[in-house]
Amino acid sequence: MSDHSIGTSQSRVDARGKVTGETLYSGDLTKPGMLFMKILFAERPHARVKDIRIDKALASPGVVAVYTAKDVPVNEYGLQIPDQPVLCGPGAGKPYTDIVRFVGDQVAVVVAESEVQANAALKLIEVDYEDLPPLLDPVIAMRPDAPRLHPDRGDSNICVHYKIRKGNVDEGFAQADAIVEEEYRTPVQEHAYLQPEAGLAYLDEEGRVVVESAGQWTHADRKSIAHALDLPEEQVRVIYPAIGGAFGGREDLSVQIVLALAAMKLKRPVKIVWSRRESIIGHGKRHAVILKARWGATKEGKLVAAENEIIGDGGAYMYTTNKVLGNSAITSTGPYYIPNVKTDVYGVYTNNVPGAAFRGFGAPQALFMAESQMNKLAEKLGMDPVEFRLKNALKNGDTLGVGTPAPNPVSIAECIEAARDSFNWRKAGKRAKRQPQGAVVRGRGFAAGFKNVGFSFGYKENCWAKVEIHGNGNIERVVLHHAGAEVGQGFHTVISQMAAEVLNVPVGMIELRTSDSATQGNPGSASASRLTFMAGNAVRGAAEQALEKWKAEERPAVAEFSYFAPPTTPMDKETGYSMPNFQYAYVAQAAEVEVDTETGHVRVLRITSADDVGKAINPDLVVGQIEGAIVQAHGYAVLEEFKTKDGRVLTDQLSTYLIPTVWDIPEKVDSVVVEVPDPNGPWGARGMGELPYLPVAAVIAAAIHDATGVWINEFPFTPERVLRALGKIK
Repeated sequence: MSDHSIGTSQSRVDARGKVTGETLYSGDLTKPGMLFMKILFAERPHARVKDIRIDKALASPGVVAVYTAKDVPVNEYGLQIPDQPVLCGPGAGKPYTDIVRFVGDQVAVVVAESEVQANAALKLIEVDYEDLPPLLDPVIAMRPDAPRLHPDRGDSNICVHYKIRKGNVDEGFAQADAIVEEEYRTPVQEHAYLQPEAGLAYLDEEGRVVVESAGQWTHADRKSIAHALDLPEEQVRVIYPAIGGAFGGREDLSVQIVLALAAMKLKRPVKIVWSRRESIIGHGKRHAVILKARWGATKEGKLVAAENEIIGDGGAYMYTTNKVLGNSAITSTGPYYIPNVKTDVYGVYTNNVPGAAFRGFGAPQALFMAESQMNKLAEKLGMDPVEFRLKNALKNGDTLGVGTPAPNPVSIAECIEAARDSFNWRKAGKRAKRQPQGAVVRGRGFAAGFKNVGFSFGYKENCWAKVEIHGNGNIERVVLHHAGAEVGQGFHTVISQMAAEVLNVPVGMIELRTSDSATQGNPGSASASRLTFMAGNAVRGAAEQALEKWKAEERPAVAEFSYFAPPTTPMDKETGYSMPNFQYAYVAQAAEVEVDTETGHVRVLRITSADDVGKAINPDLVVGQIEGAIVQAHGYAVLEEFKTKDGRVLTDQLSTYLIPTVWDIPEKVDSVVVEVPDPNGPWGARGMGELPYLPVAAVIAAAIHDATGVWINEFPFTPERVLRALGKIK
């Protein structure tokens, strides 16, 4: 077998089309006779819809249809549980679907001959609301006397509660010579993908409802659409055009169901493109989280106990809160061995914009707490933070908080050492004290992290692929079928390299057939850093079987293969005991910052990120993922502020919700690619798309502390927050 493809930085297979503009995204799609849709949002955080009058809108020029809750066959959806109405309002025949629970809830849709006409008609819809008191603080929402936002979902607004009980924390703290007890807060973050929510729906030649819209899992989208329309799944077809970024934000549906509803009823193509404001108020965000931690260690530097409480603001609907906070529970003790652990993790319904999947999936919040605790304990013990981490780093056979060992090989120590050496870290006691340059002071910090690869908690993780080999004496064409979502991460390039590797042909010979639920098997989601691992094994299996058929002179040689990952188990309800994941990936980072103590401005000079990817299938793509993750996490840590008032979004444009530009990002990123092969991974690869994001906020916090002497337990580290911590403003 040739090694000409795996491990080489092949050009992206989608680069030319995207650079030239030939590639079509959802908003570029057109069809003859196409209609246009606009959506009426509730624009209030909590209310009962008493009445909707649509007569004036229906009589408006160009309007073809107006749909409300009563027009939706099964007025509910949700990736985890169906707790969200497709359209909020009376007449759906299901209790509580007349309740609006956040500003972005959808109330009605208008379909017209043009977008301008649809927009004009939208303003003619008359809605009578009975405003209800908004519940916006998750701590208040947890109280037994708080009003229930989902009365049909139990007697509490707590929608998730995970417990971890390992060892005996009281005995552990009795052994501790140093104890650090703190509270942390992490903010909401907007996904800010370049392509807003958009789509085109129509009926195909077989009468199926087709939805072409960006997503992260074709078959899950199909299932949700079919459920809401009360159709068999095979009557719904989901196709992904090019996808302009996702980061977890496209796991939950936005426009797909109402588009499909209109196309099904009108038997004409229907298109929608959201504005940036609609995207910001109408779709999920990274969970805001409150974290309380009490950790103890011996004077020799060994961790002995950790007690954590994590409260995640789930917002109006479940989305993926249960899975996100499950991951927070696992990562809340960091990549360290701690013999005694007590952790409680809560997800809470509120009237805020829903908390959603976002790169890192609960781990950035938990690791900000865990890594800050590690740095504070190291300081209290007078130990170098790198040495302290190496003393406690998980090793093969060490148990996680959930009581079982992380699958081998555990490579956090290799990552810590790689980051230390590449950064040229000097022990705290052995480096010369920097002289401040006027008001500007410099500091450096260290942090680490880990995260699951693949789905968790007992899900039967699998992935499908098909390979066709065409030709007579020699291989002339290879067709690779896979429905996994290319969301900008380079996935199509990587699977092309893998097929080419097995078949010993050039990457350019691989023809891709992608992301069509009608013609391809279930790929699973483009999430959980899983696609390289899962699809790689599926593509390798299909290519190897097709090659065997080719050698047996089958023409064409065609093989399908489904890869099933090693099994996992759910968390025990009382102890958390489980084998929740089949593999983890590990990361360590060092950073240097400059802080202007007069203005409060934080400038990140450099970040070194050492990431264990198992095997870099395409090294340039790996470096691109590291740099992109650090830039995105830097925005989260230093710049981005999602502001609301009384449940309404104030930062509803990219002019008010500021994301980093080239002037704001770290000046230098050193990407250190660590390769400790995973025995189950394709060619040893682990997933890594989320990995470099995880410790960024914590490593910047540590560097700010080193520069200024103050710890800041809440971010973003804006000038105001830094000056307040320095005591220069109130």
